[in-house]
Amino acid sequence: MHLYIRRTYVPVVVRIFQEKPLFIMPFGQPVADAEEVALMTPDGLTLHGCYLRATQPRKGVLLFGLEFGSNRWACLPYCEFLRAVGYDIFTFEMRGQGESPAQTGYEPLQWVTDFEVIDFQTAVAYLKTRADRDPRGIGFFGLSKGGSAGLMVAAQDPYIRCCVVDGIFASLTTTVPYMRRFVQIYSRVPWLAKHFPYWYLRIVGNMGLRKIEKLRDCHYPLLERSMPKLSPRPLLMIHGGGDIYITPEMAKSLFALAQQPKELWLVEKAKHNQSLHLAGDEYKKRVQEFFDKNLAGLPSPASNGAPQPGATQTEPSSR
Repeated sequence: MHLYIRRTYVPVVVRIFQEKPLFIMPFGQPVADAEEVALMTPDGLTLHGCYLRATQPRKGVLLFGLEFGSNRWACLPYCEFLRAVGYDIFTFEMRGQGESPAQTGYEPLQWVTDFEVIDFQTAVAYLKTRADRDPRGIGFFGLSKGGSAGLMVAAQDPYIRCCVVDGIFASLTTTVPYMRRFVQIYSRVPWLAKHFPYWYLRIVGNMGLRKIEKLRDCHYPLLERSMPKLSPRPLLMIHGGGDIYITPEMAKSLFALAQQPKELWLVEKAKHNQSLHLAGDEYKKRVQEFFDKNLAGLPSPASNGAPQPGATQTEPSSR
């Protein structure tokens, strides 16, 4: 039976991790007051980014994680309202995205690999070394793939003080439900899919991940392992209530792994990465209030004698 399950499910996982998303990726246009930034990763790639200064006295600095396939200017609908109330924004294009060069032999897809984690480590290290760095640390605001990758780095680095993410997803909490669905459709014995416990399907899912890692020569880190490590830093997780790709049930399963303080906001009827467009002012209000409470209100190390967040962190690791 186990051999049958392996033959049935492992190809499903391999298929899931090689399919490209069907939706159109958003692109934005450059703005004149942006500071262009080039980042060098430990493995020698030059990533392109931009630093957008607040148009009011600065409250804090935010790192923004882009969704898969978009360019750095696509952050503007999510960030301009934050600039207007006092937040500097830094965003960058991961390898093989926007103007950032592709890595030989690696095609980025919507799933986070160790390469994107390295890219985000590089971005955080850059923000620590700027002349205008914030000694209190930074906030993180990420969308979809960029949100997932950023959370993995936030779990390792206390310089990131709080996180807002929208439409994130993880490997196994997404893959296992898809495994059940695909086998119910394509298997000769679809009823089997309902009778295997989650822990067993997770084991088989990991087998599939190991196989696709060999095929693509990369590693898929598990966001599920990072979620509990974010605490005690606050987390606001936003998700579309009408998301048919990463369903609300998948989001709830991932959210359950995080510790307090945390909040999940399901935006009714919103599809994947459409919560801002549907919720509008309410979305902006909640995000701003979160950062005002959990970042802007932090005391400086000089005033409370606390060590600088992330001061003992190592440089970005190479693969």
